[in-house]
Amino acid sequence: MLTQPNVQRRTVIRVRDGRLTRDRDALVVEEPLEIRLTLHSADGAHIIPLTTILRTPGEDFELAAGFLFNEGIVRERNDIATIRYCTDPDIDEESRFNTITVDLRPGAQPDLSHARRLFYISSSCGVCGKASLEALRTRGCAPLPDDDGLRISLPVLTSIDAALRQAQAIFQKTGGLHAAALFATDGALLDLHEDIGRHNAVDKLIGAHLLQGRLGALSQAILLVSGRAGFEILQKALMARIPVVAAVGAPSTLAVTLAQQFNMTLIGFLRGASFNVYAGAQRIPIE
Repeated sequence: MLTQPNVQRRTVIRVRDGRLTRDRDALVVEEPLEIRLTLHSADGAHIIPLTTILRTPGEDFELAAGFLFNEGIVRERNDIATIRYCTDPDIDEESRFNTITVDLRPGAQPDLSHARRLFYISSSCGVCGKASLEALRTRGCAPLPDDDGLRISLPVLTSIDAALRQAQAIFQKTGGLHAAALFATDGALLDLHEDIGRHNAVDKLIGAHLLQGRLGALSQAILLVSGRAGFEILQKALMARIPVVAAVGAPSTLAVTLAQQFNMTLIGFLRGASFNVYAGAQRIPIE
């Protein structure tokens, strides 16, 4: 079954103990997958846009079937007649394999009351990373200034992952939580929230500043997350106008593209004196 590649190579700046090299790095591909249902009734077939999931391409039919079962929408294999891609010839190659239609058998009665993960709905075939980025612009997300004068020194950048670990009180007890931490440009820890999900931890951090009327302070801060940096992490940071996002793990292709297009600084594999800069190197004085 033909799908998109799940790995791409991007140019990266590697910093190791203060020494700079330029290289090509393999990144996991992140693209949205829209799932649609075809329902059959007495008056004909009806296509329902159900949800869009950010995923790495591959085993998409299995992903769609598992999602429908785990959400309680279908109850058994026989509820599903066919699963197919939307391969409209008018769709560009990047988008072609990002929409799946699940045809339910006549007589199947899906339970849609428990479909919780409704991220966003596309009105036509062809959802893709470009559409995700355009949706941000439609919502009024403007790029950050080309050069806002913000600079993060190497000593600050290479010290914050240790500060994150030391501040993770619940993680030290359980070993089972992610963290999102906010640091000042001098390395001071401003705030930290933990949750079993990375996205939840970021939501908690930004929500706390929103409720306290301190969203403006985020424009001069660094967000550090304990896991990888996917599109949704960067999207949340952009909404809050956080210019620098660092992750202990890897970024995805869509996260890198978002950072590049919206003038954000994105750092991955931040572990002590080692890290990779994927976008916005102007804020890191390494040359």
